[in-house]
Amino acid sequence: MELARLPISASQRGKLISAGYTSLSSLSSLSPSTLAQDLKISDNEALEILRVVSQGSRLDKPDGSHAIVNGAQTAWDMLHEEESLKCITTSCVDLDDILGGGIKCKEVTEIGGVPGIGKTQLGIQLAVNVQIPVNYGGLGGKAIYIDTEGSFMLERALQIAEACIEDMSGNSDFLQKDFQSCQVKAQPKDFLQNIFYFRVCSYTEQIAMINYLDKFISEHKDVNVVIIDSVTFHFRQDFDDLALRTRLLSGMALKLMKLAKKFSLAVVLLNQVTTKHTEGSFQLTLALGDSWSHSCTNRVILYWNGDERYAYIDKSPSLRSASAPYSVTGKGIRTATSKCKRIKIM
Repeated sequence: MELARLPISASQRGKLISAGYTSLSSLSSLSPSTLAQDLKISDNEALEILRVVSQGSRLDKPDGSHAIVNGAQTAWDMLHEEESLKCITTSCVDLDDILGGGIKCKEVTEIGGVPGIGKTQLGIQLAVNVQIPVNYGGLGGKAIYIDTEGSFMLERALQIAEACIEDMSGNSDFLQKDFQSCQVKAQPKDFLQNIFYFRVCSYTEQIAMINYLDKFISEHKDVNVVIIDSVTFHFRQDFDDLALRTRLLSGMALKLMKLAKKFSLAVVLLNQVTTKHTEGSFQLTLALGDSWSHSCTNRVILYWNGDERYAYIDKSPSLRSASAPYSVTGKGIRTATSKCKRIKIM
């Protein structure tokens, strides 16, 4: 049973989420006094909440005392499953190559870099590219775009959608040989209609949104990618309690991993950079610290090399560390050329 289904008041539920308690398991070992202190409520009220949580936990178990343990999966099945994973193209051949074909479904991929490097551009590109029809080598799916910074650009999404249709119509790399005679019937507005956009303005809204995703995706089975731009924005402000922040982020990361596996979709987390003092000097690093880096399957760092943009595979269980150049053009993310330098797109 999820926290949202517990028979408690909306006020109590909001306090639990704000304090970082987003699942029944996170409450199972708490004492009433600890919960009362975290939620700033009376011990009696905390005791009543824990009693309801205990009842809810028992309802999730078949005999009231033993949890369900899922059956084992063989290593051979896991290998076959990994080889059959679908990918979302980035529209950059070199970047797709180092990613093993693109952004993989069933995985959480973190993409971080300095401002202006093209993180949001790449996020919008993926929201469009996930909709490329199966006949053209795509997934034919839909996208969820969670915007925490207000950086989503509708005009840019329209430009990228128009360019995607143009690429398919022109027998580009997206087009499979068996379908080169097919005509593209999609319109740019069709791509925009398949991007579900959510604007969140606080970390509590962000957590509530993550909790709502399971229900929303269950009702929209054709969603194949969830993009959060950026995952860090609301967690870098007004957080004096770092333990609370860590607990909130860990709970959110766990839910996103479960979503990726359950619905066979890709989760893409865009991240900002910060400075880290190492060996007497300050260096740029992705925000939220080292512990957060373990919350994702893959970590990709975008950086400048002179006037050219590069992507580097910093962490992955299945991909080797490698770099690839890419360009941000009027059509979106594309394979780098010597003519594509540091320019302003909009």
